[in-house]
Amino acid sequence: MMKKLTTSALMLAASSLMSVGALAGTPSVSESGQFEQKTGEELYSSICQGCHMEDGKGVHTGAGFYPALANNPKLSAAGYPIYVLTNGFGGMPSFKSYLSDEQIVEVVNYVRTHFGNDYPEKVTLEEVKAVTKR
Repeated sequence: MMKKLTTSALMLAASSLMSVGALAGTPSVSESGQFEQKTGEELYSSICQGCHMEDGKGVHTGAGFYPALANNPKLSAAGYPIYVLTNGFGGMPSFKSYLSDEQIVEVVNYVRTHFGNDYPEKVTLEEVKAVTKR
């Protein structure tokens, strides 16, 4: 039952992402189901922006709560955004199947250095691999 709900939630999120991407003009998912964007900015615009907003300030509406990434102290621990992208958290689905470890490095480093965040330590591929186990 849990797997069925998780799969349904992921499909709903993916369809939302496709709609958001279409609005942004950059829907790029390969035939394998992986996002094709390579840079953190491209990945953020295609995947994250739909919920966390263009300015990273998130939104709280009657339909949902999407936390702000802007000035977010939780991002000070690099393992936190790596874990959330890899495993999902709350209503956010896991993106492990849709992103390579290199893409996770890029998007995590992007959000940790934009939107008022200024965490100078770059996330490494080895740190991401330790979480994704790939």
